[in-house]
This record gives sequence, C-alpha cells and structure tokens, in this order.
Amino acid sequence: MLRQDGVLKRSFRSIVVEADLVVTGGGLAGTCCAITAAREGMKVVLVQDRPVLGGNASSEIRLWVLGATSHMGNNNRWAREGGVINEILVENLYRNREGNPIIFDTIILEKVVNEKNITLLLNTAVIGVEKQDADTIQSLDAFCSQNSTTYVLKAPLFCDASGDGVVGFLAGAAFRMGAESKDEFDELFAPTQEYGELLGHSIYFYSKDTGKPVNFVPPSYALQDIAQIPRYKQFKAKEQGCQLWWIEYGGRLDTVHDTETIKWELWRIVYGVWNYIKNSGKFPEAANLNLEWVGTIPGKRESRRFEGDYIITQRDIIEQREHEDAVAFGGWSVDLHPSDGIYSDQKGCDQWHSKGIYQIPYRCYYSRNIANLFLAGRIISATHVAFGSTRVMGTCAYGGQAVGMAAALCKDYQITPREILSKQSVGVLQERLARSGHFLPGIIRISRENIAAIAEVTSSSELRLAELPESDLLRNIDPAVGQLIPLTNDKIPELVIHAHADKPTVLKVDLKTSLRAGNFTPDQYHETVSIDLHEGRNCVKLNFQSVLSKKVYAFILFNKNPLVRLHFSQVRITGLLSVFNQFNESVSNYGKQTPPSHIGIDTFEFWCPERRPKGQNIAMKINPPLSCFHPANVINGVDRPYNAPNAWVADPEDLNPELCLTWNETKKISRIVITFDTDFDHPMESVLMGHPESVIPFCIRNYKILDDQGKVVYKKEDNYQTMNKIEFETPVRSRQLRIQVEHPGRNVPAAIFGVQCFEKSNSII
Repeated sequence: MLRQDGVLKRSFRSIVVEADLVVTGGGLAGTCCAITAAREGMKVVLVQDRPVLGGNASSEIRLWVLGATSHMGNNNRWAREGGVINEILVENLYRNREGNPIIFDTIILEKVVNEKNITLLLNTAVIGVEKQDADTIQSLDAFCSQNSTTYVLKAPLFCDASGDGVVGFLAGAAFRMGAESKDEFDELFAPTQEYGELLGHSIYFYSKDTGKPVNFVPPSYALQDIAQIPRYKQFKAKEQGCQLWWIEYGGRLDTVHDTETIKWELWRIVYGVWNYIKNSGKFPEAANLNLEWVGTIPGKRESRRFEGDYIITQRDIIEQREHEDAVAFGGWSVDLHPSDGIYSDQKGCDQWHSKGIYQIPYRCYYSRNIANLFLAGRIISATHVAFGSTRVMGTCAYGGQAVGMAAALCKDYQITPREILSKQSVGVLQERLARSGHFLPGIIRISRENIAAIAEVTSSSELRLAELPESDLLRNIDPAVGQLIPLTNDKIPELVIHAHADKPTVLKVDLKTSLRAGNFTPDQYHETVSIDLHEGRNCVKLNFQSVLSKKVYAFILFNKNPLVRLHFSQVRITGLLSVFNQFNESVSNYGKQTPPSHIGIDTFEFWCPERRPKGQNIAMKINPPLSCFHPANVINGVDRPYNAPNAWVADPEDLNPELCLTWNETKKISRIVITFDTDFDHPMESVLMGHPESVIPFCIRNYKILDDQGKVVYKKEDNYQTMNKIEFETPVRSRQLRIQVEHPGRNVPAAIFGVQCFEKSNSII
C-alpha cells in the first residue's frame, strides 16, 4: 500500500481471532488451563512463542515435571497433582516410561489438538496489548515468525501463563521482581544481598555412549578455565540433563531483558564442562561418550511475579495455613538458589521442606489491578521465598487448571475473576474442580449434580485386612523402617511380625502419628514397645496401649537395628505403604531436617517410601483386621488416600468383585466417571528418569458396567488412566449400576476411589 508521502509500504497478513479466553504461554500451566477451559465449553486461544508446548518440560529444555511429590523425598504421601496434569503424566508413563522428551512433546500436543474448542498458535509471540479502559484488556497483538502473520486476539478474559508475564507487563499489572526484606512479610528465610534476590537460568546437555572412542574439539567460546567453577570437582561423566540443574547463571542480571546474554554464558559453561569431561584425562569412562544434545534456549526459573489480592508467603507454606478460597496445593520445598549460580562458592540450593502439602488461595491467581487478567505458572502472586516452592511445574500446572475452571465460571455467570469471591462462588469453583479430579487438601466438595452421592452403595465383598503374608524377602532394619496403618477405631490392633536376630538384641518399636490431619510427618509420639529378641526367628506381638483418633494413619516405626531382619510382603494394597528413614540428597533429605534456628523452618524426620519394584509392606498379622475399605468410600468426595485410604477394596478371594449403586427410582444416566488408583505417591518424572512399569499395578485394567436388567452398557479393557469418563449418547435408564471389575494382579486386590454419575448430558467434567 502507499503511505501519504507516496512511499510503498507493505504489511503482514493480519487475522482477527475471537474467543472466550486467550491463554498466553504454552508451558504446562497455560496448557492445562486451556484444556480445562475448553472441556468446560469455552472457546480458547492458546498462544505460544515456541514451536512446541510444555515450556521447561519440553524437548527444548528437558526438565522433568515435579510438584508436591518431590522425587518421593519428602513426607508428602499420595501428593501427585490430579486432573489434567495427572492425565498427561499417566499417559506419558504408559507410552514413554523411559522418559524420552520428544515423545513427551507429542503427548502434550495431542492433548491440546484433540480439544476442538482450542485454537493453537505456535511460534506466535504476544507483542502488544490493547485496553478497553485502564483496568480492562480488550485484545492482544501477536506475531508468528513462521507464517509472517499478525494476530489480533480478542476475548473478555485473558490468562498470562507466559513465564515472564508479557501480557501483565504490557497491560500495566502490578508486579514485583527480586526478593522482599525479612520484615515486609515476616519471612525469616528471605535472602541477604550477598546470597542474591533472583534465581538464574539453566541449559542442559545430553551425552550418548557410541561404543567407540569419540573426540571432542571445543568451540572457541567454550569456558577455558574449569576452575572458575568452584564446584567443578562435582561433575560426573555420565550425569546429564536436569541432573545438572546447578549449571545455573544469571541471577545477578535482569532475567527478562538479559536472557540472550545469560544464554551465551550458559553455552560457554556447558561446552567448557564437556571439554573438561572429555579432554582433562580425569574421566576415562567418557572416552566413548558423544555430546548428543545441548539446549538452545535457557530454562528460566524466576523473573516477574505479579500481585493478586493475596500474596502467598513463607508462613503460608511452613505453617500450612488454610484458606477458604483454596483452589490448588503445593508441596515442593522452599527452594532458593544463590544468584551467582554455578560461579557461587555456596551449595547450589537451599531446600527446606514443610511438614506436608499447603493450600494456595484463588486470590493468588488473578491481577489485583487488571480486572480481566488471570495469572498462572511461576508468575502468580507470591513472595520471592514462597515462589521458591510454588514455581515448580507440577504446582504451576495445577494452578493453571484452577484458572481454566475459574474462567469457565466467569463466562457462565458473566462475572470478572475477582467477582468469584465477591459473589460467593468459590464453593462452586471448588466443586467443579473436585469433579474433574482436582484434589484440594482439607476441602471436600461433592457436585450437587452427582447422583451417585445419593445412591446406596454395596459390594460383593470388601477387604478386611487380617494379614500381609510373608514372602522370602527379608531385610535388615537399616535404615529404620515403618509401616503406615490406617486406623479403623481408636485402638491400635495387635500386630504380629516375625523378626530374625543375628544374636540376642532389643527391638524397639515406636508408635507415632501426625499432629495435623492429612500430614504424613510422624511428629506426635505416643509410646515405645521394647522386645527382647533371641538369636534366630522370633514371633513378636506388638500391643500398643495408646488410644488414638479414628481416621488417622498410625506410624509403626521399627528403630534402626542392623542385627534384625524383618519379613516383607509381596501383597500391595491401595492406601498402605512402608516408609524408611533414609536419605534422598537430591531434595536435601538427610533423614532429618535440622534448619538453623533463625530461618522460621521446622525440624522433623523424613520417612519416605521406596520406588517399585521395592517398597513392599512389612509382613504382619493384624487382629482385629483393618476394616476401612468400605464400598461407601467411593462417594465420600476424596479420591485418594488422605487421612484414610478412601477407597473400596475388594477381598482378594472374591473372584468376581462387583460394586453396586442403587437408587430408589429409575435414573436417566448420561455420564459416569470412575476414579481408579494410579498411585498418587509415585512422582512420574516426565523425562530422563525411567520408571519400573508402564501401568501402575494398582490400576484396574478390565471392567464392565451393567444396568438393573443385567445388560452390559459399557465395557473397558486395558485401562491405565486414573479417571474414566463414560458418556452415553442415549441415557441409560436404570435403578442400579453394577460395576464388575477384575483384580489388577495376583497380589493386588481391585480398588476404586470414586464413582460419579450425572443425569444431564451437559454436566461437563
């Protein structure tokens, strides 16, 4: 076209896209937000400035997804995030148990493109914001470098999940950058200027054993003097990927605008490290290793943090404060890094854990001064110290799901994000989240549309656990070991175990519980039983006298004694775990957390399970038997172990286990949702770290549903997912539903956490 001065000027093609919600940022927070909103019927635009989805979890950066489970290295039992992020991780386990980052890319992308309500714009960067007024965003301007197209993205609602907060920044949303003082929020762990106020970026690399010697000639820009890295002696030839998270730099710079500078320094470091490994002569095991991959963009940890109506702090996390508007939870340690990163002479991180998972309030997920802007991911409303925990991807994804559901509520009620609070709709939001598999600690919400909640629930059998039978597996009590026992009354049953002693010794067994409901930190001592053992096999009867609260897990803790061996059982039961007082240095677990007295962190012991194929329960007889696996558990609104197993578990001797829901009158059932056990205690790291199985052994694989006439209305084989959502084009008219299941394995009885039934076909899950 011609300008007024007659000079020819062209413009890129421009496309206007209108939607109900525009989500900026295709990391896991933005992706889970978009999927959740789309499944609730919203038209969503997901705009991502990279060629793949997943953000730091993508093949471009290759960080594993973790959240509250923390590599199973803390006391947060059964704490893996639910909903969409759980669905993605379970799918990845099934297809990609080896942890190939390219396959993980395809799984995330497939989840998005399968949602017809999502318009996905990859390689498209938001470059401008247009506002309707001072407090309201009207549209975003974006540009795709691959198709030379500009986009105008219009919607009544926007979510910024971009990591650096590009939309919030351009829109004028209030934000913070850097650390707060100790005094501002009474945060004793707030860092000093010497430690630094920002976490840096990282770039990872992968190597491959070629089976023959490989030479390496470093590029000219590689770091020449490896001794510039104070911890250079910690490098190992065969560590790779996010195992080298401490290759970190940039915390002293502007982590937004200096990212390219930071990237070049990280490249310099990575190639210098590889040169040291290959050519220093100190790593003969590296002779056949080839440098297979180096990241091309850095994984960012911290930049802007935006202000909501509430700023979550260190005290919220450590004290596990409760919030009426809780919509997500976290559980990663408060994890701060020195700003000098790899060039610091301090350790790479300071990690301090809370005693359990903590709630995150809804007020952290929207801007306090931009009326139609949601926040998701690492930019949510948190202090620098609290951000040290909330920033990890599992937690970010979980918050993204909450935002997606909140956006759907805003559309349905024609309200703004803040008005969900003022119009007292938080309970509705929590209810919608719960029915989609989104667990909230300490909050039970059962959908008013869920007619399963008013059914009589019976079963062909239920487990009354009288014994965890012995196997030929014996282990020394080194480290100390414990068994979690869900109580069915206020008295501990008699427990009979067999202990083998190498010579006469004393076996000491402690009884502990958690002071806080839902926690799995054994911080309340009740009593110790001491038993004299003779050499050889001993029949030990444990009779504790303490009277405890019902619906609590008891810790039966066998004190460390290398002279004694215990039998372990091959039987695995939903809601039962053995735990060990052992180290997990990758998450700063050294058996006991003993922080300095002046930083406001608790001292306590770590008791954590082992990963399968280890982690067997302690063999024992239980009298009277545990009776907490009732069929009515499937409608109690808690679809995971918490203060009890919260599952129906069939008797393993029942060859045809069946769960039955019966109503007083005929129902027209359009949708059924069944929640199975995919072991919420297993962290399911998405890349690099492999897993012992592709299907969780507790998960029911085969089942069918029958109506009151005995007609099979649905049949499923080879299931591996947590939530099975069954929709009927023609509603099933019946007074009864019978769910017939098969036991997952010879040593694993069938279990179901939850059943939901809906009569309306538009009951969106």
